[in-house]
Amino acid sequence: MTAPMPVRPPEPPGRPSSNSPTTAASYGTSLDKAPARRRQSRLLAPLRESGKLFALAAAVTRAVFRRPFQAREFVEQFWFVASVTILPAALVSIPFGAVIALQVGSLTQQLGAQSFTGGASVLAVIQQASPIIVALLISGAAGSAICADLGSRKIREELDAMEVMGVSPVQRLVVPRVLATMLVAVLLNGLISVVGTLGGYFFNVIMQNGTPGAYLASFSALAQLPDLYISEFKALIFGFIAGIVAAHRGLDPRGGPKGVGDAVNQSVVITFMLLFFVNMVLTAIYLQIVPAKGS
Repeated sequence: MTAPMPVRPPEPPGRPSSNSPTTAASYGTSLDKAPARRRQSRLLAPLRESGKLFALAAAVTRAVFRRPFQAREFVEQFWFVASVTILPAALVSIPFGAVIALQVGSLTQQLGAQSFTGGASVLAVIQQASPIIVALLISGAAGSAICADLGSRKIREELDAMEVMGVSPVQRLVVPRVLATMLVAVLLNGLISVVGTLGGYFFNVIMQNGTPGAYLASFSALAQLPDLYISEFKALIFGFIAGIVAAHRGLDPRGGPKGVGDAVNQSVVITFMLLFFVNMVLTAIYLQIVPAKGS
């Protein structure tokens, strides 16, 4: 008797047969498409993150006008942000004002226009140095703390529990923090402008033998009220950007506790880049719209 021929088990459904002539081609095609998809995903990742950032900014803007407003959370966050930024702001603004006054004073001495030292240095402090200091402190001290707080809540699934209960994390947590950073930035900008101006006055009068009358007279001759307006407006925008970026990275940490630390670092770096770019744009627009005093 002849032994029965072994029967080959049927191929599982969905898997191409090894004898099929298209097997190698189909696998090769899928392997070729996988790196292309990964490259495309990497290229589109910054666009997706930018879209999420703008979507969060729009959601926060809409939620500001909704009720109920979290007044207690706002007061607590305002006090926290102010407590961690007031003293560093005052200490940083003194050397900023001194360096600007010394540099501008040295330059005006070479040009024979030492009487304009006060106006030039004060305008530099008010228009540029003060909003930049506010941006650095708000994003570095307050923004990192906000990002770490929201990120830790996210990995503990507190935000998911709030959504299950019908509470919006954006309205409950993000809006008070963003409004607190904006208000503190505006108030902090005034403090830095005053302290920086006094520091520049001291170093110009004491160390460069300038006259107090010429310092004040040049300031009143060159400065105008819109210079203060643009400074406060910059601080307001910088506070909004710092709060939004910190909340955006805090609401989307990846990789557990280590991801929270990475999100904090990313929020600070992204905020710095955005703030310097926005400062350049606002300064260019202001100089084009508002004419210089006496022109």
